[in-house]
Amino acid sequence: MDHLIRFPTLILALSLVVLWLSVWIGVSIRKRRRSLEENEREDFGTIMSAILTLLGLIIGFSFSMAISRYDQRKNLEEAEANAIGTEYLRAEFLPASDAAKIRSLLRNYIDQRIAFYATRDDRQLGQIDAATARLETDLWSAVQVPAAAQNTLLATIAVTGMNDVLNSKGSTQAAWWNRIPNAAWGLMLAIAICCSLLIGYGARTGKARTTLLLVLPLVVSISFYLIADIDGPRGGMVRVHAQNLMVLSDSLHSH
Repeated sequence: MDHLIRFPTLILALSLVVLWLSVWIGVSIRKRRRSLEENEREDFGTIMSAILTLLGLIIGFSFSMAISRYDQRKNLEEAEANAIGTEYLRAEFLPASDAAKIRSLLRNYIDQRIAFYATRDDRQLGQIDAATARLETDLWSAVQVPAAAQNTLLATIAVTGMNDVLNSKGSTQAAWWNRIPNAAWGLMLAIAICCSLLIGYGARTGKARTTLLLVLPLVVSISFYLIADIDGPRGGMVRVHAQNLMVLSDSLHSH
């Protein structure tokens, strides 16, 4: 399911087909049985309204979850850029040679972080993660050795700044892993299928009404597409771009 959600367009197509088929399964079931009487149709309408309301609430909550996760990823990208920029300045608290090494490593590090946000290829992502891990080890060693030798307050500030850089990257990674649970997707799909079945079962005959049967599957499928697009950090059109990191990178490389 996690792999499928990475492709919102596929979610749109599959959900539209499944829900459209569910509508016609409901129609075929109704044709095999007698038509609903007026008193039965009132009860049917009450049940239909309740299930549609439940589906709308679940889709709304899921959309809210996706938006909050998207905002969190944007805020963490900004926090990561601030942490790197701050540590770049704090490096001057260390000896000149160590400061130059740290700043060089930070420039390479920020390039890897920008690549992390931009890539969509899993193989390339693995290479980026490996390069980032090596740079993190080098950065920590570069600040730890001179700080241990100096053992001053300014050196401690430089170490604290580097710790913030590494922690911000970990927070970003955790936010990108935080997705809408598969159980929530399964629940939305199950309720949407039930709604489609009931709409088909309660539909009256006629070409105009047949066209209207497509409305719910289409609207729900578009909702699923939008939720998957926003919730997926690498797939789809709505993505977090490393704007703050790119501005900082231009500034550091020009410096």
